[in-house]
This record gives sequence, structure tokens and C-alpha cells, in this order.
Amino acid sequence: MIVSPVVLAIAHRVLPLFDASPRLQPPSSPHVRWDALHFLAIADAGYKYENQWAFLPGVPFLINLLRFQSNPYIWPIVLLAVAADSARILYCLTRLHFPASPAIARLVVLLSLFPSSPATLYLAPYAEPFFTCLSYRGMFYAAQHHWIRATLCFVLATFFRSNGVLLAGYLVWGLVVQPFIDRKQLSFFKMAYSIVLSACVAAPFIYHNYKAYRLFCNTPNKPQWCYRIPPSIYTHVQATYWDVGFLRYWTPAQIPNFVIAAPPLVLLIAFSVQHIKTYFLGFRTRFNGVKENDREENLFATPSITPYLIHSLAMCITFIFFSHTQIVLRLAAALPALYWAVGWLFVRRSPWAKIWIWWSVLWGLISLGLWTAFLPPA
Repeated sequence: MIVSPVVLAIAHRVLPLFDASPRLQPPSSPHVRWDALHFLAIADAGYKYENQWAFLPGVPFLINLLRFQSNPYIWPIVLLAVAADSARILYCLTRLHFPASPAIARLVVLLSLFPSSPATLYLAPYAEPFFTCLSYRGMFYAAQHHWIRATLCFVLATFFRSNGVLLAGYLVWGLVVQPFIDRKQLSFFKMAYSIVLSACVAAPFIYHNYKAYRLFCNTPNKPQWCYRIPPSIYTHVQATYWDVGFLRYWTPAQIPNFVIAAPPLVLLIAFSVQHIKTYFLGFRTRFNGVKENDREENLFATPSITPYLIHSLAMCITFIFFSHTQIVLRLAAALPALYWAVGWLFVRRSPWAKIWIWWSVLWGLISLGLWTAFLPPA
């Protein structure tokens, strides 16, 4: 976290821009690249072009609120506070699920300080820092059965990213799925309550599309997406301008992006499948009478983390088959399961644990240089 601004500043002086677009949008700084250009344009003039509707209003709202254009120095302070709060909540969340091992919580927080996209998480006007912090908070409240607080955090997270809608799954899991697994009598009230709260989480995304519908679809020459069911400008823009869709990214030109995205994807999938195989499907070995190393590893077989791993698997499937695969480098930070998975490697004394650390550090430095030069992956 501390090294990232220094590396970015050095790279900004040394590396030339691959594309001059960042110079067209003031303020010109190494923090303004890729999606940040769209966020600043929306904050300045609103949703002026159709392709801008791929971005939800959370970041433009904060840019105007914090006056980023005239006082860009306040943004790093805000991001530092958000990063510190994210680390604190991640620690509390880990302690909640692994109460027998405070060392695991400390390890997880240390691991989170080496994200695979430090520029977007610590430096740039991006959605990821706020989405990550709000996701952690909502997960923490949901784990404590504070449903209203969790819903509020998830609603705010959805103002920043559309995949915040999936966070409603934690509410459904706690109110409906977990009682069903525990063979408790399902309450009609709780089922209805989970539906209402889930609708609240989806509301920012629905409203974003509704605003676009009123703007574009109340004219004689309606665009084609207005006739679709549902008439979502978000899915239209993603498919039209970013070529998002099932297997659309599976082309030879994108092989490097798949390779770059492989470490977090493989780790998340391996950890999730291992957990489901050893606990959720009933193949868990008995805790008593096993070796000490196995006992430590069994810490990660706690059933309370199952919804996190189902969420991670759903996101991995989306990354691999439906979206730009390399965005996992940005969004993996919002999945606590990633850092629990690395902790799992350390507990198993796997050589892959050290490999992960080396990869995180080296790729983090390389990504800062690529970001500064306005080179992919974004």
C-alpha cells in the first residue's frame, strides 16, 4: 500500500503513454486511466453518451462531492481511510468465522495488503475501493444477522458496481438457505423478508436502467434494446461497446489476459471446490484423532464460509465465460475467500503459498507500470 504511490510516481516519470487519452481529461495525473476517464467525464457532464451507462453513479457522485477536479489531493486521503477500514473489517470478518485462530486473521489482513490491482484499489478514482469496503461491511453484518445494516451496505455497494446485486445472496443464505440446511422450519415471513431485502439491494441497478429507459425509450426512434425484455441499457452497452457475452472473450488475442488472470481464478476455484467437497457435500473427515496439520487445515472447513465460496465460484464462472476475464484482478479483492484461500495454502505449508506472495508482489509492481503507460490489462 505504501510502496504503490512511489512506484506509480517513478513509472509516470519514466514510462511514456501508449495513448494520449489521459491528457484530454483534466486533471492529468498517473491516477487517471481507463475507467477513471469515464467517471470524470460523467461527473463533469452527466451521462452524455450511451456507452457511459456501463458505469454506475457511485464514483461520479463522490468525485463531485469531494471536488476531485479542483482538489485531487483529497482523494488519496479518502482512499487511505477506506483501505484501512477494509482491512479492519476483513480482520473482524475473519475472526468471526475462524475464532479459534487469531493468527489466521492477522495473516489474511497482511495478504490483503498485496492486491493484484494496487492502482485501482489504492490510488485511482475507481469503484473497487468503495465496493470492497461496503461488501466486507455488509458480509460482516450479515454474518451477525444484522440484516438491515447488511442490506444498507449492499445497496450502497450496488451504487458502485452492478455485481453488487449478487451480494443479496448473503441475505437469502442467512434467512432461508441456512435454516433449511439446519433442518429448521422455514418461516414464510423470513422468505418474504429476504425477497424484500434482495429487491432493495438490486434497486440501484434497476433504477440506473430505468433512468436510461426514460431518456432513450420515450422517443419515436427508439433504440433496439428498448424492445427487449427486460429493456436494460446496461447489458446492451456491455455487449455493444465492450463485447461482453457468453464466450465472446474466447479468442486467440485474449489468451494473454486469461494467463494473467489465472492465479486468482485457479486459487478461488480450487479452494471453493475443496471446501464444498470436504464439508458441504458431507465428505468431511472426523476432527478427532487426526494429525495436528489436518486439524489446522480443518479450520477452513467451517460451514459458515460456504456462502462466500458459492459467491466466489459464481464470480469466477462469470469472469471466465461471460466477461473480460482479467477484471478478476480488480474484483478479487472484494472476495474475502481469496485471502482465506491463500491462508489455507499457508496452513497446508504448500509451496504455492510462497509462489503466491512472489506473484502478488511482482505482478503488483508490473501492473503499476502498465497502468501508468495506459497499457492493458485494465
